[in-house]
Amino acid sequence: MVEKGALYVVGTPIGNLGDFSPRAQEVLGEVDFIAAEDTRVARKLLAHFGIHKPLLSYFEHNKLDRGAQILGRLQGGESCGLVSDAGMPAISDPGETLVAGCAQRGVPVYVVPGPTAAISALAVSGLPTGRFTFEGFLSMNKRGRREHLLAVAQEPRTLVFYEAPHKLRRTLSDFVKTFGGDRPVAIVRELTKIHEEVWRTTLQEAAARYREQEPRGEYVLVVGGAPASEGREGGFTLEEALEIAREQMDKGFSASDAAKEAARATGLRKGGIYRALTGPGGDGAS
Repeated sequence: MVEKGALYVVGTPIGNLGDFSPRAQEVLGEVDFIAAEDTRVARKLLAHFGIHKPLLSYFEHNKLDRGAQILGRLQGGESCGLVSDAGMPAISDPGETLVAGCAQRGVPVYVVPGPTAAISALAVSGLPTGRFTFEGFLSMNKRGRREHLLAVAQEPRTLVFYEAPHKLRRTLSDFVKTFGGDRPVAIVRELTKIHEEVWRTTLQEAAARYREQEPRGEYVLVVGGAPASEGREGGFTLEEALEIAREQMDKGFSASDAAKEAARATGLRKGGIYRALTGPGGDGAS
């Protein structure tokens, strides 16, 4: 029995319908309504399992207005199932905002676990799984992408990224520039589907292949962590740290806060960055 006035975060298959759990089917069959990233996709899945419930669209561009509407209905005593197009809602997904809203208002939230592309790809990558960091999708903005990649360039844990086919070539090229071509990577494509592929290679080889081959399907990129740094503290030069700090100041950060962000991203000492930033020849205000 589902609880009235509660949100249920329900995992759905990422490809193979056989992965749709009996509990997920039961919960979605009992809630008052279902919030779905794409109601057309959700309707097909639900119909396959004989589930017929009112559907409400909830996606990135309507999440604030529609989220308020959903929260109002939950506080009014209705129960809601939250689903994405595939996998676990709220993981690199606008459902994150709805769950946060429920938490702020004391609305109960329950999870019905299901497939997750990131964890599934990590499990078959052949790379270390004991410690990893999920990085989701990279920004399309050039500066945002660069800052994101620089922030994890010296991360020793395995890195997991999502990527769409039309952006894969650019992302692999950026990986090579930032991480180096020798870094190991598992290119995991179309998990649990007919054309599932796991290719374990290097970033240089992956970039070369996809310069010649058209990317198809949805990708998870599992990248090996940075090796132990040699020859410079934290793997970054002071000039690279200063460049990051200056970019932060362009956004309105104070010199102190910019130095702090650059220190976090590079592993260099904040004091050294701040002195170089505000001293003679630096761009920051003293």
